[in-house]
Amino acid sequence: MTTPSMLQRPIPLALAAFFVLLTLWSAYNPASWDVWIAEMLPVLGVFIALAITSRWFSFSDSAYVMMSLWLYMHTIGAHYTFANVPFDFFNNLIGSERNQYDRVAHYIIGFYAYPMAEWLLRKGHCGLKLALFFSLFFIMSIAATYEIIEWQYAVIEGGDAGIEFLGSQGDIWDAQKDMLADTLGAITSLIIFSFLRPDLKP
Repeated sequence: MTTPSMLQRPIPLALAAFFVLLTLWSAYNPASWDVWIAEMLPVLGVFIALAITSRWFSFSDSAYVMMSLWLYMHTIGAHYTFANVPFDFFNNLIGSERNQYDRVAHYIIGFYAYPMAEWLLRKGHCGLKLALFFSLFFIMSIAATYEIIEWQYAVIEGGDAGIEFLGSQGDIWDAQKDMLADTLGAITSLIIFSFLRPDLKP
C-alpha cells in the first residue's frame, strides 16, 4: 500500500498551511529585505523539498512536527532579523541581556536528527545505534557548514545586512555556542526518537 504524501494527511497538511501563512506575514514589510531573502532561501528550499519528495517517502507526523518548528522560527527570524525578534519574555526568564531567540532556533535545528534517523531505519540502511550516531553527526556537520556560510555572507555583504545575518550580537563565541545548541537539540530529538520509534509503526 502506498503511503500518503505529507499533503494528503491532516497534520502535515495543517503544518504546511500554517507555514504558507507565516511566510506571507513574514514577507510583509520585513526589517531588511536583504536579510529576509538570505534567511528564507534555505527555509523555502527545505519546505519545497519535503513537499516534493513526500510522494516517494513520507515521514511520520511526529517527524513533520519536529521539522516544522525550525521552519516557523526561521521564518519569524527572517521578518525581524534574529537579533531583534521580540523575545523578552524568555530573555527575562533566564536573566539574559542578549536576545536568545537565535540560540533557541539553533537548538530547534537539531530536531532534524529525528527525521534523519527515521529515514535511515525505515530504508534499512543501518541499525538503531548507527542511525542515532549518524543523525547526530549529520546535524553537527550541517551546523558547522551553516556557520561558515554565515561568516562568508557577512564578509561579502558587509554593512548592516551582514551584521544582522551573522547575528552574533557581539559574542566572540557565537558560532561555537550555536553549534553546541544544534548538537544539544539533536541529542534531545534522538532521545525522543528512541522512545517513540516511529520507524516501527506502519
